Amino acid sequence: MAAYHVISNNPERKALRQALIARREALTADERLQLTVTLNTHLLELLARLQPRTLGFCWPYRGEADILPAVTTWLAADSGRQAALPIVPEQPGPLRFYRWQPGAAMQQDRFGIPQPVEHVTLDTDLLLVPVNGFDAKGYRIGYGGGYFDRTLASLTPQPVTVGVGFELSRLESIEPQAHDRPLDWLVTEAGYWMRKET
Repeated sequence: MAAYHVISNNPERKALRQALIARREALTADERLQLTVTLNTHLLELLARLQPRTLGFCWPYRGEADILPAVTTWLAADSGRQAALPIVPEQPGPLRFYRWQPGAAMQQDRFGIPQPVEHVTLDTDLLLVPVNGFDAKGYRIGYGGGYFDRTLASLTPQPVTVGVGFELSRLESIEPQAHDRPLDWLVTEAGYWMRKET
């Protein structure tokens, strides 16, 4: 699939974000399931390679890959592992991560995304970051709120970051802006790889 080239200005990036989300949402349920099953296989392979003990991940939103099966499988393999979901603050700022486990009581946030009822904060050593668009250098287009950029800027030590998305989100370049932070790894239904440094 041909990669898009993105011109760096906010209206065009906003339009591209909307187009990429619409393209992902246009997948049929069967198409999304097939892509997601393969993506989850590669994600588990990458997690086995990186060996995190605590990971942060996002509940699937707007047609994103459902990585809950992979996270659940990863948790079940070792009782010492923990997972956490991000909580979006009311005011602009970094995300907080609350512990999640299968069967945990959940409630919807203001965006309609499930979050844990119990607020047990975890520090994560690996973050699975959804991408609406991404390029080979690890830069991503998110939802435009800047939450992950602010979060990564605030964390010490820095967690390993893994962008998660479908190949249909691949771009030639997102023409990163000064605040954009590259991801360390990327995983799609095509496999996983480290970002290109140049």
